[in-house]
Amino acid sequence: MRYTVLGAIAWLVMAGAAGAQPPNAEVTAPIKKFLDNFNKGDAAGAAAAQLLDDDYAIIDEVPPHLWRGKNGFQAWAADLEADGKKNGMTGMMVTLAAPSRSVVGADTAYVVVPATFTYKQGGKAMKETAHMVFALKKGQSGWLIHGWTWSGTKPVSAAP
Repeated sequence: MRYTVLGAIAWLVMAGAAGAQPPNAEVTAPIKKFLDNFNKGDAAGAAAAQLLDDDYAIIDEVPPHLWRGKNGFQAWAADLEADGKKNGMTGMMVTLAAPSRSVVGADTAYVVVPATFTYKQGGKAMKETAHMVFALKKGQSGWLIHGWTWSGTKPVSAAP
């Protein structure tokens, strides 16, 4: 009995370690493409990393907070731009750390990535730490983002 319990514990530890493996470059490529293009101000390039269908969804802190469907990405981008202008935000950039969690199947993936949003507001450098959570689908053309969420903290001054 003791060996059965020890064997079960060893199996759970190995399974947990296997689940903690970072996703392969194919899975993270659309995430990188999205953020690289976002940081360049290229909305079309950022949209190209998305699977824009009826099930597509974004949750973000910018009002109205939820965007869905084929036009969800474009609506989010427009709302983000309008909110930035309203609040005097410029130089918006998102940097990502290595994924902290991923679950990758044959044609779906779930990836959690620590993120930092930096910008200037009224000329003052600001910073917000967050997590971005991505749901991805693999199709004939490869992996695409099928939805994502931003879960951020309250922005703080980025002054040294």
